Amino acid sequence: MFNKDKVLALCTQLSKNTLMETLEIEYIDAGEDFLTAKMPVNSKVHQPMGLLHGGATVALAESVGSAASIMFVNPEKQEVRGIEISANHLKSKREGVVFATARIIHKGRSLHLWEIKIVDEENNLISLCKLTNMVLPRKR
Repeated sequence: MFNKDKVLALCTQLSKNTLMETLEIEYIDAGEDFLTAKMPVNSKVHQPMGLLHGGATVALAESVGSAASIMFVNPEKQEVRGIEISANHLKSKREGVVFATARIIHKGRSLHLWEIKIVDEENNLISLCKLTNMVLPRKR
């Protein structure tokens, strides 16, 4: 049975001492087929022109998409690896917050395909990403 609080707690725990913590990515909502995280837009994630860096946007997308795949595997026996990501950056952002929501497109035994929409506080589409994750046996 799906447990939103347990999923969010696991995602938060797995983010400790990682890039997600550095970028201040916070997991804020989850459902049976989606996961949402937010990230502040400030100088830490700017490119030289003072705009949200595409690399930071992609890091957010891959973080939320990879974490979302964990909802569909047994983390004691399996692990997830992102193997391909694509991003279309559609609108710039200077400050505030962006929200990334990963929704499952395909859930196979060994591959997961996610669509990740990144929007701002007014629900303007900032970036549209697609992530493919591979599910592997966990190495002890």
